[in-house]
Amino acid sequence: MKVKFDVTGMTCAACSAHVENAVKKVKGVDSVAVSLLTNSMVVEFNESATNTKAIITAVKKSGYGAEVAGQNTNSDAVAKDDDALKDNETPKLLVRFIVSLVFLLLLMYISMGNMLWGWRLPNFMEQNHLSIGLVELLLSAIIMIINQKFFVNGFKSLWRRAPNMDALVALGATAAFVYSTVALFLMADAYIVKGDHMGAMAYMDEFYFESAGTILTLITLGKMLEAKSKGRTTDALRGLMNLAPKTAVVIREGEEVTVPIEQVRKGDFYVVRPGESIPVDGVVIEGNSAVDESTLTGESIPVDKAAGDTVSAGTLNQSGFIRCEALRVGEDTTLSQIIKMVSDASATKAPIAKIADKVSGIFVPTVIGIALVTFIVWLCVGNTVGYALARAISVLVISCPCALGLATPVAVMVGNGKGAKNGILFKTAASLEETGKANYVVLDKTGTITEGQPQVTDIVVKGKITENELLALAYALECKSEHPLARAVIKKAEEIGVAAEEVTDFEALPGNGLTAKLDGKAICGGNFEFISQQATIPDDIKQNAENLAELGKTPLFFAYGGEFCGIIAVADVIKADSPKAIKQLQDMGLRVIMLTGDNERTAQAIAQIAGVDEVIAGVLPDGKTRVVEDLKKSGKVVMVGDGINDAPALTSADIGIAIGAGTDVAIDAADVVLMKNSLLDVPAAIRLSRRALLNIRENLFWAFIYNTLGIPLAAGVFIPIFGWQLNPMFGAAAMSLSSFCVVMNALRLNLLNVYKPTQHRKSKANSGDEQDTNQENTEQNKEATMKYLLKIEGMMCGHCTGRVEKALASTRGVLSVSVRLEDKSATVEVKDKVKPEALKKAVEAQGYVVTEVTLL
Repeated sequence: MKVKFDVTGMTCAACSAHVENAVKKVKGVDSVAVSLLTNSMVVEFNESATNTKAIITAVKKSGYGAEVAGQNTNSDAVAKDDDALKDNETPKLLVRFIVSLVFLLLLMYISMGNMLWGWRLPNFMEQNHLSIGLVELLLSAIIMIINQKFFVNGFKSLWRRAPNMDALVALGATAAFVYSTVALFLMADAYIVKGDHMGAMAYMDEFYFESAGTILTLITLGKMLEAKSKGRTTDALRGLMNLAPKTAVVIREGEEVTVPIEQVRKGDFYVVRPGESIPVDGVVIEGNSAVDESTLTGESIPVDKAAGDTVSAGTLNQSGFIRCEALRVGEDTTLSQIIKMVSDASATKAPIAKIADKVSGIFVPTVIGIALVTFIVWLCVGNTVGYALARAISVLVISCPCALGLATPVAVMVGNGKGAKNGILFKTAASLEETGKANYVVLDKTGTITEGQPQVTDIVVKGKITENELLALAYALECKSEHPLARAVIKKAEEIGVAAEEVTDFEALPGNGLTAKLDGKAICGGNFEFISQQATIPDDIKQNAENLAELGKTPLFFAYGGEFCGIIAVADVIKADSPKAIKQLQDMGLRVIMLTGDNERTAQAIAQIAGVDEVIAGVLPDGKTRVVEDLKKSGKVVMVGDGINDAPALTSADIGIAIGAGTDVAIDAADVVLMKNSLLDVPAAIRLSRRALLNIRENLFWAFIYNTLGIPLAAGVFIPIFGWQLNPMFGAAAMSLSSFCVVMNALRLNLLNVYKPTQHRKSKANSGDEQDTNQENTEQNKEATMKYLLKIEGMMCGHCTGRVEKALASTRGVLSVSVRLEDKSATVEVKDKVKPEALKKAVEAQGYVVTEVTLL
């Protein structure tokens, strides 16, 4: 069972590491992912061994708070998530910073203004240096009280033996304040008790009150900048949440009533006027309109809607008045599922973050140890306590575990948000990271490269008959048929407004075609063999038909009154943007492979137009999985399909991408879901993944290099060599900016145009050695199989070959099938135990005749 929790009290990467370690120790917990950015945690556990209460208890024992997320339903859940993402910290931190800054300026004026620039002080201070120390003590104490949260959280974490960033700040500021306070008391002793005014003045150099105040003020500034920039990383997710309408106009007892969105139920009827957002997912019952779905799919062109079409919550009704029936409400709407997917993905962890997580877990104790060693070493080499303390404080305040903890999640959040804006949904942080590492992109043909629906592509007429007249004859005949190719003819006729005439004596002849009578004359449609018996087909028409077949199209022949009329060619046409998308994938260094269950001839025709690198035809769902597994031996594989028929292959691939999901975004088999039906979204997803991974690496490099160089600099390692010495105040400034820089770098992902083609490195998938290796693997797999060639009578069209293919594919032990209409044969690859009689029986059960079976 996987459950998401909201976690409170975390302030840095060390906190998230402590929470994660605490939950991992709970018996029955399988995995934990804590996100500092969204203050959330996803836990996968065995229900029989533990429960959410035990997990919450473990979090509370570690010093933090937790509750199960998303317990509310409908709009309440969205509102709660929206409140969780709302930037409540920045306003509070801004007030703290401004008030702290006012008192810090007074403190700096008194402590450094007179000494460095000769600025005037009140008379009582100029004549009594003890009063200067007392005022500095008072002002720094006020700043510490304003920023008491650092001390409360920091010392609590030390008490729990789980120190965090607040502990470093608290220790540094406390050390500076306590040391300065001791120096003040020694000054008072020298000034009042001993009367040694000159000796008392010497203690002025031992005051670090301004360091304590500056550290706290600058760290607060850094926290404010970090909170503000972190808030911007969730802009995309908040934008999606804001799309959810708060009310809906429903029909109750024949009247239009405006109700809160949570009161809308499945089956309710609602109305949407021009300019209004659609409240819940539904189906149009009445009216026509153009709906802007760009908020969900990224597609800017409005989509026409009429009765029977579906509409989605959060989309904008642009023109007409529509009346709809609610189909999905609350958390079941497409918008809610997208919000949940983006939010859940941001709560997961990318594999690349594991190193940072390990470092974060031991970072703070290590820094405290380094600070202590620094203090001792400088004392041992003969420096004063004040000097050694300054170096130790610098180490404490310059160290920043937050930069390490934020390096990955901020890039994941921004990357997921950027993808969601363009209809590209990454389910996990791992899928965002891994997609860009692909070497091979395997594309299913039907519905991925092609439209997935047969369409009329060519009309060839003979004699005086016109194209529209031929189409009218075909329409009259095909109206009575349920054949998939008939639907393509019907659709074409309806598009151009052809009227259907009534036919009589309709008859479907399996394996041949259709016959009927129109105005007393016989009208026939079907394959070449059938129509050639009804009328004479000229040689030029025969050649034309063969040319169309070579292009993967199915020619349908028609005759009327004993005279040949012409050909209507039907095919599953390639999408307009498929060749462009495939070219972009190849330019990115990827090897593109088309995988299909179609016959070799049709597959090669489509492949030639699409421009893929390799074609594997006649492959069944199980065979697709085997091909993917073979390719994985040579590199990382991305499989692109419709998410339903291709589910086994999508699951088997390193990354499964479901294309054209539309409103069905919750496709279990896919790691990445593409809302639109455009293949261009595949290179866009890979492009976004690569840029996000680069951004994560930049962030991690900055975080590691900052601490690697900053801590030795603060400790004074470079003083003997270069004379470089770091004041604690500058260390605090560096710390306050480190996390800010990491977050701002992640925000650069928002500037990326995911559809802009870029040239990338060549993948190892394109190397000859890898191709040879893959070929060897394929040959090895073939050794344990057998191939049969079946001669089949009765097939007349692509539908027939599909039936034969499906029948053979469902036979136990069959690995791949390739059915060819032109020579009426089928090549079947089987396991060596499958008998040819089983193949023959499967085909003949569909009404066809197997005349010959040959072992290849």
